[in-house]
Amino acid sequence: QVQLVESGGGLVQAGGSLRLFCAASGRTFSSWTMGWFRQAPGKEREFVAAISRTGGSTYYTDSVKGRFTISRDNAKNTVYLQMNSLKPEDTAVYYCAARAGSFLSTGSSQYDYWGQGTQVTVSS
Repeated sequence: QVQLVESGGGLVQAGGSLRLFCAASGRTFSSWTMGWFRQAPGKEREFVAAISRTGGSTYYTDSVKGRFTISRDNAKNTVYLQMNSLKPEDTAVYYCAARAGSFLSTGSSQYDYWGQGTQVTVSS
């Protein structure tokens, strides 16, 4: 069991940056693989990034490689998504998610717990 709360979303101009935060509850945060997903209005939820339990491995969808960085601080029970060089097509509600498995997954069905989401809007 884990509860996730995202924050840090907002409105930013194209080319700008935002840093998203996901605070997790419980004593076993380090046992969860963490991921970020996003969903734009009228579109399917899509994978953005994932990070292993210790932070040693990461994986990104092609559209954000080189621009976004996922990281975690297990001592603070927090996972981050640093978003640079933002584009209008990055506009979406961003969700953090947790899964019990040790391998990185891009499938939303493989994640067990979800936060409430935080809105990111990028203007052109």
